[in-house]
Amino acid sequence: MKFLLTNDDGIDAPGLEVLERAVREWGDPVVVAPAVGKSGVGHQVTTDRPIPVEQRDARHYSVQAMPADCVRIGLTEIVPDASWVLAGVNRGANLGADIYISGTVAAAREGALLGCRALAISQYVAKGLELDWDVVFRRAALLLQRLLSADLSQGEYWNANMPHLSEDGEVDAVVCPLDTRPLGVAYRKEDGAFIYEAEYRKRPRQPGRDVDVCLGGRISVTRLVLDIAGPAVNPDPSALEEPATDLLAAGRRRTV
Repeated sequence: MKFLLTNDDGIDAPGLEVLERAVREWGDPVVVAPAVGKSGVGHQVTTDRPIPVEQRDARHYSVQAMPADCVRIGLTEIVPDASWVLAGVNRGANLGADIYISGTVAAAREGALLGCRALAISQYVAKGLELDWDVVFRRAALLLQRLLSADLSQGEYWNANMPHLSEDGEVDAVVCPLDTRPLGVAYRKEDGAFIYEAEYRKRPRQPGRDVDVCLGGRISVTRLVLDIAGPAVNPDPSALEEPATDLLAAGRRRTV
């Protein structure tokens, strides 16, 4: 089984190396990732300029573009037979409304859009607590063991977030819905500029949803669903389930 790996922290980020090591037990990973960090770019894509791609070796490609671009290029040009798109491990959580901002989640979403199974993995980082990447590796490996064998329908993809705990112990993984509340928004004005200062851990949360689960010390696993999805290459127009409908036809008939 082949895996297309990417992230939004950049190809040299430790989280991507952790993910690559963790997934080798299940198949062959190929990394197609941004040359530099692209955190918070959302689902931006590049269509107005050539995209330079450096092949570092047989399994690593550095792309001067966005995470979603990496998935597009990866699935159409480099690993068209990939069974999964795996994005992460992101340094920082992607919970609730973060999914609209995150380049990591956007990479998984792009994979799902192109008809591939996809998973985004992020690691919450608590203020003042050192992050142990060996612990992240062990928890990511267990998460992959559970999710790579789980059923996903076309247009669905996983978003998983791991808690940041002071001790390395067994952590429960909970399938839960997405928190629907917005991020906290607070600014400090200084010298004519606005400086964002809302505290992530103090963001609003709904009981039992992903923000509450992850910040409460468990791994949150959320099944996200697209309304649009198709095969990665050469989509079949005959696969459309519903014919186009003229929404103005009824109005025209009434005025004749």
